[in-house]
Amino acid sequence: MTTDTPGRLLQLLSLLQTPREWPGGELSDRLGVSRRTVRRDIDRLRELGYPVRAARGAEGGYRLVAGKALPPLVLDDEEAVAIAVGLRAGAGHAVEGIEEASVRALAKLEQVLPGRLRHRVNVLQAATVPLTSGDGPTIATETLTVMASAVAGSERLRFGYRSGDGSESRRLTEPYRLVSTGRRWYLVAFDMERDDWRTFRVDRVIGTPLATGARFTPRELPSGSAAEFLRKRMRRQQRTYEFTVTFAASAESVAARLPSLYGTPEPLDDGNCVLRGATGDAPEWLAFRLAGADCDFTVGGPPELVATVAEMGARFTRAASPVADPPDEGDEGARAAR
Repeated sequence: MTTDTPGRLLQLLSLLQTPREWPGGELSDRLGVSRRTVRRDIDRLRELGYPVRAARGAEGGYRLVAGKALPPLVLDDEEAVAIAVGLRAGAGHAVEGIEEASVRALAKLEQVLPGRLRHRVNVLQAATVPLTSGDGPTIATETLTVMASAVAGSERLRFGYRSGDGSESRRLTEPYRLVSTGRRWYLVAFDMERDDWRTFRVDRVIGTPLATGARFTPRELPSGSAAEFLRKRMRRQQRTYEFTVTFAASAESVAARLPSLYGTPEPLDDGNCVLRGATGDAPEWLAFRLAGADCDFTVGGPPELVATVAEMGARFTRAASPVADPPDEGDEGARAAR
């Protein structure tokens, strides 16, 4: 039970800042106090200027809504606009460690921004052009905030999705976490219709996702954190191939010149060695790394790697071959005169 009234008010405010309706009984359980105490705390927040709306009915739900002005002693207009713009920037760009926090905070702030301030934020955002590499997909801020709110409120999410092959489908999910890889955003969620965990690229979501209002108890992720789960899924989807290469050098010298991720060379007779491994690297990149062993080598497979090495070898041979000087026009003219 929370006996510290200021601490309990802050905890209550934090819950209400999640854009959903909280039944009185659920707030009572979360805070460890009676429903009567919850009602008194709601009245205290209203006295401080927080626009808490109560829904009629047996359960008596509460929700923090946009008001005519920001609550006092929190943020003035200029601070609210500056923070909202900064959070949008943090949500939309690759700043390690703050992307998801920016989206969560933005969802909370925009929930209570008065319409006049929300308009100022949108105008300023539209007039600002960031200097970025331009190699990442564009995602609407609203899409991220809706997803972040659904994650925070344990609310089922429905959206259209376009897969990598272009096929479109409708998904009903229990969202777990948003994960940013720097260039892209992913939603880790439990797919209700497929009865399994899935990862969704947010830039492939069609339109604005819909929070259904249906609550759920979060499931336990099969392995590790959401970031680790995404990493394993991406590694599993990556195309890999096995290769075999024989080097005219000792296993020790080859191992010292090649990355260990390709495997460990095995010694053969007469100072030769063989390397067997698997990789998702492009054949061109692997061929370049094999050349770094600084010794003769023979590729046993796969065919794609054999063809790539042959093509690169022919290209280097042409580059090293001397080109005959073009005939001098004066010499040609003299021979024609004879």
